[in-house]
Amino acid sequence: MSSVDTRDASRDSLFLFAELRLDGRDDRTRVKVRNLSAGGMMVEDGGLAVSRGDRVVVDLRNVGTVRGSIAWVQGNRFGIAFENAVDPKLARAPVGTGDKSPRYTKAPLPPEPPVKTQRKLRSI
Repeated sequence: MSSVDTRDASRDSLFLFAELRLDGRDDRTRVKVRNLSAGGMMVEDGGLAVSRGDRVVVDLRNVGTVRGSIAWVQGNRFGIAFENAVDPKLARAPVGTGDKSPRYTKAPLPPEPPVKTQRKLRSI
């Protein structure tokens, strides 16, 4: 997808971390994902030097490895246009649901119904 094609795509604002590496390099950098759409994402990072057109590989939680290129750079934020569309809702899905998963990664439980207690009247 070109960057022009993806500007009209709906985006989910969110805050999660992803692992990013420049194509052809081995070192990975942890970056903050600020919004995500099927065609790309906006990333924030204070120390990574990127330029428009750089090829990147991103590991997104619940999505997997995604290839793309830098579409724009502005200060410590930059946009990545994906080579292939992704399902952005997968990144929002809970990571785990088992007993050993941390509480913050589980889907919220429905509220429990209130417990009715019987009260005795006092004799006077």
